[in-house]
Amino acid sequence: MSNTENKANPMKVVTGIVRLSYANVWEPKSINGGAEKYSVSLIIPKTDTKTVAAINEAVDAAIEEGKSKFGGKIPNRAALKLPLRDGDIDRPDDEAYANCYFVNANSNTAPQIVNRQLEPVLDHSEVYSGVYARVSVNFYAFNSNGNRGIACGLGNIQKIRDGEPLGGRTNAEDDFVDDVDDDFLS
Repeated sequence: MSNTENKANPMKVVTGIVRLSYANVWEPKSINGGAEKYSVSLIIPKTDTKTVAAINEAVDAAIEEGKSKFGGKIPNRAALKLPLRDGDIDRPDDEAYANCYFVNANSNTAPQIVNRQLEPVLDHSEVYSGVYARVSVNFYAFNSNGNRGIACGLGNIQKIRDGEPLGGRTNAEDDFVDDVDDDFLS
């Protein structure tokens, strides 16, 4: 099923290939002191116009579906907090977000994580910040504590391929490429 042809739930999107960042997909984590949740930032290339269009359509459907949360009418989009953000504007100092959009998705329940053959990924080291994946997400309206907008729920993750790890983590092989100095302890 393509990401724009989901008739059963117009607020659900299966992305094209995105890059995962801030991937808390194995263990829930508290963000800013809130409840522990599974979460990930999906970095979407601006060239993936199909995924971007599908997200915008799903956001529109979530606004329509959630109008009861907005007093029974559809508010101006500019008055809402929207999930699709521009990496060049919101993360200008992070090269991983250059020429990309991003969406932050989270869930109270763990996502199912599968490989290209749809087999469960059990090794936690296989899915990390920097990996390339397809992700199912759903959009929904919220109105709490004066904040109104559309949030993004994390569904499932399909790992497509490895990528350069994000967040400054290095491989042990790279750290210890030099020969050990035998005279170190003498």
